[in-house]
Amino acid sequence: MHALGRAISYLRPYWLVAVGAVASLILVTAANLVIPQIIRWVIDYGITPGYMPVIAASALGLIGVAIVRGVFNFTQGFWSEKASQNVAFDVRNALFDKIQSLSFSYHDRAQTGQLMTRLTSDVEMVRQFTGIGLFQFINALIMILGSAVLLLLMNWRLALIALATIPLMLLLIGRFMMTVRPLFEQVQTRLGALNTVLQENLAGVRVVKAFAREPFEASRFRTANQAYLETNLQTVRAFAANFPLIFLIFNLGTLAIVWFGGNMFISDQLSLGELTAFMAYLNFMIFPMMMIGMLSAMIARAAASARRIFEILDAQSEVVDRPGAAPLPPIRGQVAFEDVSFRYVGGERDTLSHVSFSAEPGQTVAILGATGSGKSTIINLIPRFYDVTDGRVALDGFDVRDVTLDSLRSQVGIVLQETTLFSGTIRDNIAYGRPDAGDEEVIEAAKAAQAHDFIVEMPDGYRTRVGERGIGLSGGQRQRIAIARALLIDPHILILDDSTSSVDAETEYQIQQALERLMVGRTSFVIAQRISTVRHADLIIVLDQGRLAATGTHQQLLAESPLYAEILYSQLREDAPVAVAA
Repeated sequence: MHALGRAISYLRPYWLVAVGAVASLILVTAANLVIPQIIRWVIDYGITPGYMPVIAASALGLIGVAIVRGVFNFTQGFWSEKASQNVAFDVRNALFDKIQSLSFSYHDRAQTGQLMTRLTSDVEMVRQFTGIGLFQFINALIMILGSAVLLLLMNWRLALIALATIPLMLLLIGRFMMTVRPLFEQVQTRLGALNTVLQENLAGVRVVKAFAREPFEASRFRTANQAYLETNLQTVRAFAANFPLIFLIFNLGTLAIVWFGGNMFISDQLSLGELTAFMAYLNFMIFPMMMIGMLSAMIARAAASARRIFEILDAQSEVVDRPGAAPLPPIRGQVAFEDVSFRYVGGERDTLSHVSFSAEPGQTVAILGATGSGKSTIINLIPRFYDVTDGRVALDGFDVRDVTLDSLRSQVGIVLQETTLFSGTIRDNIAYGRPDAGDEEVIEAAKAAQAHDFIVEMPDGYRTRVGERGIGLSGGQRQRIAIARALLIDPHILILDDSTSSVDAETEYQIQQALERLMVGRTSFVIAQRISTVRHADLIIVLDQGRLAATGTHQQLLAESPLYAEILYSQLREDAPVAVAA
């Protein structure tokens, strides 16, 4: 319930709208409580004696109450919905901003489907509570309290009989909430798992079809769907086990009032109008109790969703700006690893262990090693996607942990083998790192990346829209757009994986030409895939199970490092011949 209270606090900026909704709700409740008194009055002083002026006045009174109730029902519904939509807007923005700020280590452990569920379904559960559940709960409490007071004022003996049923109903409702709250949390978790299976299948649909694994994926989805169904059925069983008892208690209370009230009417201790009004107030008191029982399910579900939301909002990023972090001034590009060790969260051993080397401004550094040797970790530590466990990474002598993340990453360009483009135009994707760049700058970057020619041949040129993840472009075209994107920010340090094994010889040649132009004058770190890359590198780093096995130039390592020679001839490949590319 603490999480639910925090969710309600998001109403604070919209307190005026919320107060208007509560005031409207109070007026609607007051109008409802007046109706039984008008009915009592018309029965006792109009219908029973046959006095028409009282009947006419009562009819006008009921019309007036209906108008008031209709107007304030509208304002209450409108304002409560407006407040809840604003809460959902703020919570979604807060969640998205938080997810964007969390470090790579958090996303390594998180499932995309679970994050999507919290941004959509869980936020919607909280919105429904703040827009409907909260105000209906307040309405039910006011109605119960008002009805109880009026019952006591009318006939305290009958009122005590009616009120005797309330503690037992509250006990059943409390038991129900304790039962369903963890169930609703499981429901949302199962929904997240279902969304994870769906997201993975849609993202990898080509792989699924290529390996004819549709039956397997269908089975996997059915299994997740079955788990979701079974958890939902458990909540249905909780409803079925509690609400019939609540209805039974309500009916027994009504029976007692009819029995004792009827006897009091027969003995002239109670008028017919009073008995009718008493029955109406009994309904006004009992039905809100039933409403609270129904709302308890919404409250439990919203509480579970709020807890899941605040799990993300309270998550701590391992990589943040230190207090007093200063912007990184323009750098020359000197990079030093000083006795660096690193271990991933949950890892059993260091991925890097006591790695030290230095790259001078403008040098090309090739990184070699077997799978799992720590090549990707090296390039992830430079822009501070992760923080070192021991030692330090320094740029021009500045510890990367002592400068602001934005200023650090704005001077580091990254081109990886797996190119990510976003839905939008080609121009937008090139200018992603510099949205304020002019058209001429974008075109120059595209020309330098060997991308301009194929872009202008497209139907809308630079305004051509690309699909999700760059669908509609070939692998080589996406890679060259990514190179243009890196060129546009003019980075001092460049990180790239120059693997082009998935493209044809001509495209490989064009990409390699673009990469060579991109690397000129920049300190470049390359996860090497080609023999030519290591031959021309100023510094080669050879990693072996997280340790620095050797450093030097191509000629030095050929003479001194058997491991380098083994990697060179077993893992790397020659470039596509220029003649073939031409």
